Amino acid sequence: MREIKSILLAAGAVLALSTSAQAADLPTKKGTSLPVVTNCFASFWTWVDSTPTDCPLSYWGVTFYGQIDVAGGYNTHASGFNPSYNNGVFNAISATSHNGAYQLIPNGLSQSNIGVKWKERIASNWYFIGDVDFGFDPYSLRFADGPNSLEQNNTLPAFARNTNADSSRAYGPINWLAYAGIENQAFGTLTYGRQGPFSGENIVHYDPFGVSYAFSLIGTSGRIGSGFGDSELGRYTNSIKYVYAVGSVRAGVLSQVGGWSAGNNAQYAIQGDVGFDFYGLSVDGVYEYAKDAVALSTYGSMPVAPLASNTLKATIENLSAFQIAAKYKWQQLTIYGGYQNGRSTNPSDLPVSASIATSPVSAFNDGYPAVYGTAVQGANSFAVAKILQVLWIGGKYPLLPNLDLAAGYYRFWQNDYLGSTETFAGASASCAPNTGTNPLGGKLYGTNNGKCRGVENAVSGMLDWRPWKRFDVYGGVMYSSISGGLASGYFANNNVETLAGVRVSF
Repeated sequence: MREIKSILLAAGAVLALSTSAQAADLPTKKGTSLPVVTNCFASFWTWVDSTPTDCPLSYWGVTFYGQIDVAGGYNTHASGFNPSYNNGVFNAISATSHNGAYQLIPNGLSQSNIGVKWKERIASNWYFIGDVDFGFDPYSLRFADGPNSLEQNNTLPAFARNTNADSSRAYGPINWLAYAGIENQAFGTLTYGRQGPFSGENIVHYDPFGVSYAFSLIGTSGRIGSGFGDSELGRYTNSIKYVYAVGSVRAGVLSQVGGWSAGNNAQYAIQGDVGFDFYGLSVDGVYEYAKDAVALSTYGSMPVAPLASNTLKATIENLSAFQIAAKYKWQQLTIYGGYQNGRSTNPSDLPVSASIATSPVSAFNDGYPAVYGTAVQGANSFAVAKILQVLWIGGKYPLLPNLDLAAGYYRFWQNDYLGSTETFAGASASCAPNTGTNPLGGKLYGTNNGKCRGVENAVSGMLDWRPWKRFDVYGGVMYSSISGGLASGYFANNNVETLAGVRVSF
């Protein structure tokens, strides 16, 4: 918390320095007719009514940027607040959703974050570039850290858990980006470090809500969105990325460097992207392959000796996936849509019978061995391939120059991937309605086994008003429902979230 407070204090110094630098650059030559130039640092209000792009906090090629997003609302089936989880609460229906509640809801429109990026010319048409960025919870001022939310709930019974899920945000002050490289207009951009995949960048552009946590199903869950079924593939910790664009056509490749021991989610992963713009149409396609990728989850009970109580469960998989996304602008209306398909199979290099004591996955600790301890392999998880599919469509329309209306529909579904040894009393009983006991009263939802066919749907609408260019005042609603294997053991099968919030960008 002290780290974030120190960074916020430094922001004031950067703003003051940027103000003096910009004022010194104003034209002073007399007798020449020049266009009127508005100094966006002339006052606080002129700065507020400028965009971060038009009036960045920059000095000597270094730009300080970020946003703070706070909201509150009501969930008909709420999940308890967790100060470490990216979203704070689950905005869609989840396994930890119980009774209705009014809640503080952080990061409704986007992740609160602070970052520093730079672009400095080193030769003619050659630039040294980079970006370091972290996300945080604006209420607790804690770094976004999904695995820490798992650790907090690791040994609790299901009905006692608050919001928790795996996430690629788990590296403190670099939980989003930390890369550097070179850029040349003719030869493209080459960067190295902790970087986002093309799948994540694309859904920001091709989602009607810009992957808002509060209104977008592919925004509120990295597993459904950029991770193609594995949340931690939403970041490549050690990677090389090359992007080349000519005219309206672009292409790129992102390759992981090193395996688990280098802090990566997988032993190897690679993504490729190809896209184009044609008049009002934009399209991008992505393919990804990951070998021995790790997905963390709660252990579910007290781990057996010699494992520590903070031992998390790790499910290992090979993943092949693709994404196609598009948007089309017609007059004032923009239509968005996309489809994703992720196929998970048993890992290449780990025998499905590997024991707790000898499994190589014990080396994987998400960068925090002292905190999270050893991970435990989920044995033979994909004797039948799991296929996760996502479809979305939506639109955005400006009712006024500073007031946008957005709406979207999302559908996420999985196949039956029960292995022959995982059924009980026959497959029909395994995929029959849940017969477990609900300690909260009532019934449990979904099927007896989580590997049965399941569907999740969400529909949402939002108004976003910008009284000043750096301020978003927003409000809206999202309805989500879930069934089948995806809802196995759930205490509720739907949720209506209504919220309003404010986002400030700098």
